[in-house]
Amino acid sequence: MLTVSTVNVNGLRAAAKKGFTEWLATTPADVVACQEVRAEPDSLTAELREPSGWHTVHAPSATKGRNGVSLYSRVEPESVRIGFGEAEFEDSGRYAEMWLPGVVVASLYLPSGDVGTPRQDEKERFMAAFLPYLETLRDKAASENREVLVCGDWNIAHTELDLKNWKTNRKNSGFLPEERAWLSRVFDELGYVDVQRRLDPEGPGPYTWWSYRGRAFDNDSGWRIDYHVATPGLAERCTSMVVERAASYDARWSDHAPLTATYDV
Repeated sequence: MLTVSTVNVNGLRAAAKKGFTEWLATTPADVVACQEVRAEPDSLTAELREPSGWHTVHAPSATKGRNGVSLYSRVEPESVRIGFGEAEFEDSGRYAEMWLPGVVVASLYLPSGDVGTPRQDEKERFMAAFLPYLETLRDKAASENREVLVCGDWNIAHTELDLKNWKTNRKNSGFLPEERAWLSRVFDELGYVDVQRRLDPEGPGPYTWWSYRGRAFDNDSGWRIDYHVATPGLAERCTSMVVERAASYDARWSDHAPLTATYDV
């Protein structure tokens, strides 16, 4: 069995002070993918940089205090990769992968965007460059009899089932028609599988992110933007997936919840 958890930590050092360290010490996950780490490795404590029993890869952003992805694995990786070969994003702290026995596990932090600003332009450039890489990764892994799992904060709610207030967000980044169409291409053209939706096709949700504003968390007014996106062979072997939603607002250590799945490999 392989258990993989993904979570946008909203600043790893801040999350560690609120409960991430304790969560990592008790999680049954074999691999943990983190996004929005927002810290250089040398600024992390030893228990965050390379905790006992874990092999780690950290991909910080060249812009300090921004982005950053990490991977923790109980199994030593055969190789690791930071970035996906696109010059603009190589040191942006948005992508890292581990090649493990039989599977490639990646941590992705896709740009969030903001309509009418350069941030949205950046998101569109990222998506345009990342789609062909997903195809290349799929094919390269298949040539070595490996499955692929790209998990993380994709920053797109795919359908109306994936956010509570979809009617009022149709013109907002994260639910734009062109973003949703791009994610459809990942599934329909490239053959990757949204593992959560395979297990739970009806929805709504389950949501993985709730704004800190208002009573979004208490009202479960959230978005499903954190995904396990897998090649079909691995997706079919997912036996369970759970959003580790905090018991209460004040028990949260991020505005996202861990999304944890177990695969019968």
